[in-house]
Amino acid sequence: MGKPNFSDEFKRDAVAQIVERGYPVAEVSQRLGVSPHSLYAWKRQLAKVVSGDASKDAEIRQLKRELARVTEERDILKKATAYFARDAK
Repeated sequence: MGKPNFSDEFKRDAVAQIVERGYPVAEVSQRLGVSPHSLYAWKRQLAKVVSGDASKDAEIRQLKRELARVTEERDILKKATAYFARDAK
């Protein structure tokens, strides 16, 4: 008999019951018919995915700050250009 294949959604829901709702691993394991070892492995696997998302989120925040700074600099230069162009006439 082969190993059962569970969907990614099933794995996420099972891990969410442990992490977010606070159910014990043994209870979730028994209720879903999955070994506790599998639940712990899925939890580790999903933690790696989430940590990868965290680094992407940090990069996005940094890029947004940089964009705001560059936009402000551009606006200041536009105003300065308009001011000096007005004086040149």
